[in-house]
Amino acid sequence: MRRPRWWVELILIAAVYAAYSGGRLLARGDASTAVAHGLSLLRVEDTFGLALERPLNRLFTATPALGVPADFVYASLHYLVTPAVLVWLFRRRPARYRAARAWLMTSTLLGLVGFVLMPTCPPRLLDAAHGFTDTMAQFSAYGWWGGEASAPRGLGGLTNQYAAMPSLHVGWALWCGVMLWRYGRTPLLRTLGVAYPLLTTVVVMGTANHYLLDAVAGAAAMGAGLLLTPYVLRFLDRLPGRAGAGSGVPVAAGAAAVADGRGDGVIGGDSPRNSPVVSGGWETSAGERIPGQRSAPAAADDTPASAR
Repeated sequence: MRRPRWWVELILIAAVYAAYSGGRLLARGDASTAVAHGLSLLRVEDTFGLALERPLNRLFTATPALGVPADFVYASLHYLVTPAVLVWLFRRRPARYRAARAWLMTSTLLGLVGFVLMPTCPPRLLDAAHGFTDTMAQFSAYGWWGGEASAPRGLGGLTNQYAAMPSLHVGWALWCGVMLWRYGRTPLLRTLGVAYPLLTTVVVMGTANHYLLDAVAGAAAMGAGLLLTPYVLRFLDRLPGRAGAGSGVPVAAGAAAVADGRGDGVIGGDSPRNSPVVSGGWETSAGERIPGQRSAPAAADDTPASAR
């Protein structure tokens, strides 16, 4: 399979991320609606005893040795680890890259739909009576972020602080974990594949940036994106000028095989699976155990009996 052009991938990813960031800003809901949604989630969690974010937030607030590193993790790894895993796949697992990238982008766009339909106030912005402290604001002197959000100081107004449902911090971390677990060849990479999503989930709740249900919704968005990815790839394969359009075999079929672990996704070229002559001229007659090369079926009849 031909490796994708790196500059094309860079432009594509930048365009999708720009559309996602712009969509987040355009999807801003009014504060009262966002607060109402946040309180509804909190009531559901309290009813079923699921509000794990409250004790975690108290622990992070009272223990700077936990709260400050957690704020750094929240403000940075989301934007560093995901691109790093994409680059790693591009360089080390090119046959897997296209389907993995499509999965990530499809799920991200689904998350944007969630921001539009359900603007949600994160726990840190609720009234203090609900028991949450904004650790990003409390420990802002230790980092580059301001008291408004995880954005660099002074740029908090350029973010949508009501885009809490679903948590794509958790969703992207889950995607990274699956990639590292599935395609990592060392115990360290596979261990990181398990630890990173778990760490991210604890951090987003302990810093009061997300509810537990936000994290669950982030995982659900990734699951829905995974189910939609084969259809997205088939749609892209039908676009004019796509690679593989003239081969008679959709590229999405190879990507689906990669996603299912059924092959390398290498379809086309001189592969025996696509060759019109599978045997290549080697044929086995009745009574023979080893195939022999024959130029014509009549060759056997022209052979002297003594040589048979």
